[in-house]
Amino acid sequence: MPALATAALLLPLLGAAPSAAAPSDAAPAPDRLQRAFAAAAAEYHVPQSVLLGVSYLQSRWDTHGGAPSVTGGYGPLHLTDARTALAGASRSHHGEGSEDPRGDDARAPLHPVNRAAAPSADLPERLTTLPKAAELTGLSPQALRTDPAANVSGGAALLAAAQRELGEPLSADPADWYGAVARFSGAEDSATAAAYANDVFEVIRTGERRTTDAGQQVSLAARPGVAPEVSQLDGAGLRAASAAGTECPRTVSCEWVPAPYEEFGGDDYGNHDLGNRPASQRIRYIVVHDTEGTWNGVLNMVQDPTYVSWNYTLRSTDGHIAQHVKAKDVAWHAGNWYVNSASVGLEHEGFLTDPDAWYTEAMYRSSARLVTYLAKKYGIPLDRQHVLGHGNVPGTTTATIPGMHTDPGPYWDWRHYFRLLGRPVEPTAGKKSSLVTIRPDYDTNRPEYTGCETAGEPCAAHGSSEVRLYSDHDPDAPLIKDIGLGTTPTTGVNDLSSRVSTGQQYAVADRWGDWTAIWYLGQKAWFRNPAKSPVAVPASGQVVTPKKGLASVPVYGRAYPEKAAYPADVPAQTVSPLPYTLPAGQKYVVGEKVPGEYYYAVDFDGASHRVVRGEDQYYEIQYGHRVAYVRAADVTVSAAR
Repeated sequence: MPALATAALLLPLLGAAPSAAAPSDAAPAPDRLQRAFAAAAAEYHVPQSVLLGVSYLQSRWDTHGGAPSVTGGYGPLHLTDARTALAGASRSHHGEGSEDPRGDDARAPLHPVNRAAAPSADLPERLTTLPKAAELTGLSPQALRTDPAANVSGGAALLAAAQRELGEPLSADPADWYGAVARFSGAEDSATAAAYANDVFEVIRTGERRTTDAGQQVSLAARPGVAPEVSQLDGAGLRAASAAGTECPRTVSCEWVPAPYEEFGGDDYGNHDLGNRPASQRIRYIVVHDTEGTWNGVLNMVQDPTYVSWNYTLRSTDGHIAQHVKAKDVAWHAGNWYVNSASVGLEHEGFLTDPDAWYTEAMYRSSARLVTYLAKKYGIPLDRQHVLGHGNVPGTTTATIPGMHTDPGPYWDWRHYFRLLGRPVEPTAGKKSSLVTIRPDYDTNRPEYTGCETAGEPCAAHGSSEVRLYSDHDPDAPLIKDIGLGTTPTTGVNDLSSRVSTGQQYAVADRWGDWTAIWYLGQKAWFRNPAKSPVAVPASGQVVTPKKGLASVPVYGRAYPEKAAYPADVPAQTVSPLPYTLPAGQKYVVGEKVPGEYYYAVDFDGASHRVVRGEDQYYEIQYGHRVAYVRAADVTVSAAR
């Protein structure tokens, strides 16, 4: 289609200057984006369901105000122009924290430097789809980056070009577009392309409907009978990929990129420890991280024996997974050795302080499938006290609390993620329940954050999973203070002192009009929770409170055994209470009862490796934004509804 004809067709849908008869501040019609999909589908002879399905998997139809994703993707179709995006990007890591990822007091602390922010100079095709779309449509790169309708047109043009390159007709039947959809992913191997295409066709079969971040109402009617022609992928010219050595479900694309277990100078070694889980220790947690870097750089780091490690990395553009450390072994990723030795760590390509460096639906879905698989295999409950963000992992001692990391941050959509996990965040009790589960509407919940680019400066307005806490039922009241941080609480994007997150559960301490108070960090913390648009729902569960006669009980960042449990050749680890307490009269939600346990692993040959267990038992609790532990002997457990 000639560029002028394309532009003429799109003119009513693009962000052109308003006429004199129309006010300049008029909001776009809520069906504007839906009409753009229809126009582009008709123009390029792409089934509208295919175009909508691909766009949903890329962005859930959001526009992000024209800002690029972590991989330089723009608009509803996530057209990538990584070179342009990164040329103007300012990646801020000032709030990452200075934690020791290993978090084991028996060894010297590690403080590795993240060197993965920028991609390599030689960009793969999956990061350069926008320039090709500009060639195909005649539309400017600027329009493709900033105008949603132009962006949709560019995506349609790419799909049609892929269909022609495969020698397939521009059919009206979506089942005939499997190969083109797979090619659109930009994947270099057939397994990743197939996993992407399968997800798109799942969306087409089930249908979707939502209001986007720009207030656009978009829907895709379900087409349950669509059975795509998967054999088209055979002629797509993609290399075969091997999942040999990986521990992944068949529903994702996965490759083995091993983290090295090697000795180096000074009798040191890295970048993980060998183990025998789950035979030796139960795997209790899955920890969600963001990479603070791009795919290639991150993979280079995890293959460095002097760096640290995690179990899996997930790619933003297509949800592809690389596994680095076997589940039986212990990766160094969470800053807390007790959590490391009982967890699997997942790094997602992304940046905490970039509200619009957004995570793709493809990565969310791939991650959810992996987590569901791991949870089933290792008996891990799918809740927020077992599927942790890195920012929910407690400091091990008072000294380590200020340096703990805060990723994946407030812009990770926990509500959507748990829906994909098959465990949607729903009420589990009546309206007068004594417990609540935090559940704001991600898109409309937009608390102010500062410090994304410049300290103290506001971040771009954006949906958030988190709700702010105050010392009274008044938005002008001081924010709740975290004494472990020792700082005045702020609205900083990395300041977790006065925030709760979707899926976390707390005991109700009080109510006042539209406000609800919860027990949090030993204090009564208030958040606005109006009945017409609640940010929390009633919950049931178990809670702990100090045993009768105790004014308060200590709170711990790790559940280590008592000194008497250690054999003579294993140095006893200090059972160090944090600077917090659980006062009498307060209640905190229980995750589960856990053993006092310590994995001693300080040498390369494994001669020292052993699990020490004691008589002491602990309860993991949702104490603040982070989880914590209390000794079972100190508390009483009861059911709450």
